[in-house]
Amino acid sequence: LAMPPEDDLVRLRFGQEARSSQEMLVRLAREIPAPGLLFVEAPMGEGKTKAVLVAVEVLAARFGADGVFLGMPTQATCDPMYELVRSWVGTFAPDLVDHVALLHGKRMFNPTWRELWNPKEEQGIPEEWYGSVGEDEFGFDQYGMGGGGSPSRAPSSEASGPSEWFLEHKRGLLSPLVVGTIDQLLFAATRTKHVMLRFAGLAGKVVVLDEVHAADVYMRQFLAEGLRWLGQAGVPVVLLSATLPPEQRRMLSRAYLEGALGRTGIDLSGLAEPEGYPSAMAVFAQDDAPRSLPLSAESWRASQPVRVEWLPDVSPDGGAVAEAVREQVADGGVALVVLNTVERAQQVYRRLASAYPGEVVLLHGRLCAQHRADRTERCLRDLGPDAGSGRPRRRVVVATQLAEQSFDIDADVLVTDLAPIDLLLQRIGRLHRHEGTRRPAHLASAQVLVTGVGAPAKGRVPELPAASRAIYGRYRLLRTAALIARGAGLPGEQATRSEDKGLEWSVPAQVPELVAEVYGEQAVCPPEWEGVEEAARQEWAKKEAERAGDAGRFLLCRQGEWAKPTLEGLHIGGLGHATDQELRDAVVRDGEMAAEVVIVRRGEDGYRSLVGGTWLGVHGEASERDEVRDAALGGMTRLPAKEGLTAAVERELRPLDGWREIQGLRYAKALVLEETGFAELAGFRLGYDESLGLTVEETARP
Repeated sequence: LAMPPEDDLVRLRFGQEARSSQEMLVRLAREIPAPGLLFVEAPMGEGKTKAVLVAVEVLAARFGADGVFLGMPTQATCDPMYELVRSWVGTFAPDLVDHVALLHGKRMFNPTWRELWNPKEEQGIPEEWYGSVGEDEFGFDQYGMGGGGSPSRAPSSEASGPSEWFLEHKRGLLSPLVVGTIDQLLFAATRTKHVMLRFAGLAGKVVVLDEVHAADVYMRQFLAEGLRWLGQAGVPVVLLSATLPPEQRRMLSRAYLEGALGRTGIDLSGLAEPEGYPSAMAVFAQDDAPRSLPLSAESWRASQPVRVEWLPDVSPDGGAVAEAVREQVADGGVALVVLNTVERAQQVYRRLASAYPGEVVLLHGRLCAQHRADRTERCLRDLGPDAGSGRPRRRVVVATQLAEQSFDIDADVLVTDLAPIDLLLQRIGRLHRHEGTRRPAHLASAQVLVTGVGAPAKGRVPELPAASRAIYGRYRLLRTAALIARGAGLPGEQATRSEDKGLEWSVPAQVPELVAEVYGEQAVCPPEWEGVEEAARQEWAKKEAERAGDAGRFLLCRQGEWAKPTLEGLHIGGLGHATDQELRDAVVRDGEMAAEVVIVRRGEDGYRSLVGGTWLGVHGEASERDEVRDAALGGMTRLPAKEGLTAAVERELRPLDGWREIQGLRYAKALVLEETGFAELAGFRLGYDESLGLTVEETARP
């Protein structure tokens, strides 16, 4: 890329005057003396994405990069980024707009991408371009990351998208301008086939990764391995996050610098770190030593006080949660309810939907593809930054963790299950988010009700539901609960109030302080919790070490081997006995895998699609028509990762007989709901409710 002018790049590319935090990042890109790793930490809505795109121009021009890879946490977040990148590229290279590659398993359902490839042409769309509906971070993406052989068909030679050669198996990252899931980078750090092609696609680019705080300890091992190789190759990397714990920042800094300096044991104690928020920091190698350059800026809008209160409730049906929401929106308002499990979200939705018919939306990961897309679009349309006068008088959105990232809605009040502080703050980022939103008088001040905890007996720790402990671990939850209890009192107690203010956090000003406190080692919990906290810490440390060790089996090389002058012995620890599928499954997740199915309904006249009831044929053969195939794929749904269920899907489910020659469906697992509305599988009774989504009831285990 050519060196951009010194003018206000944000205004030049996006027509908006640069905010101070955006100017800060562009300045850092201009001042860093060598390729390095840049951390950008800023509140939700600060404009990080636009700032990083113009910073990419500067970094690419200064260090000779000829492209960019933008890695997003999920497929859903890739699509809006793809549109933004196309718009950005159009401001300096209009002839390259249609050559921006979109790499994720459902890209053929992106309207822009699909139009580029003229899908109505006689030759059709290659089979491998249909992929997974799953939105889990670090999920195996069928596009370019696995499988073998050559596509059975290729798009028309008249297609106007990226060069067809780049879209063959394993070559996606070789395209110069790429938007895709973070998997694309993570698999470049694994001991799997064709890894050299994946890494070759990253070398020579500027690499940008969004929402890096979402990486757990297992995923961070692959991220760190990738950063070591990118550091060695002199690839500029930018990591974006609203809230990144300091220890994670240091771990990732050390990994990149180990690659850049060609040795282990890098001492980071002398490196300056950012002190403000928003902030940007670059780490790089200079004179055979680690260096850092931290900057900070003022947020474009003033911090706001957010009142935090307890709402004790650990019941599966969330009765207290539903009652509290009814009280909050009785006279109007928009409430966002974020719960940690699908089952609890479904039960709370049931209660609220009966009170406010048509005014409650349920959003979770067990909705079929069509319902999830429709409901997400409805939320963004009615509650997003452009809602204006279309914002409803009353709306309740009941969601799971999907609402934590890239969900640009504005809520008047938030009710949320307890989660680790960084994720809790992500949820709070949806509260009073947009400027100029009209709110009911009783919700004019931002308020959060934290539930998913039980009122403790005197001298005991609060009750934490088993599901929340399984997802997040007890240690971080306890420390977050202690932080809240310091100002709000224990759950079920009347808080000690100063002028009736209770606990107030200044957001975003206090975000770094709050995250550092929970993720640090200083005492947070009250003395009577110390024994339980220490036991939880030991349990957490043991599990973290085990998961990091499990990931180590699949890392590209052993510690220090990235600095070798040749590739000799690189795969000495290779897993020669493992199949490609076993490797992919192990890399994707270190626990029970979730299965993906296409749900259809059986009727007297054959099969019908889950959504809309489109007739699929007696054996599914009508799905060869594009509109019928799309209706069938609208029923693609991810099943929960319950013991035995995934294995049963692989063992027992097959495509419908009429799907065997139909692209996009020939490998799909069809879950057939009988005329009763249910299917029995592996001791589970599975159904699909138009409002609730997938329902799972355990019956007799086989």
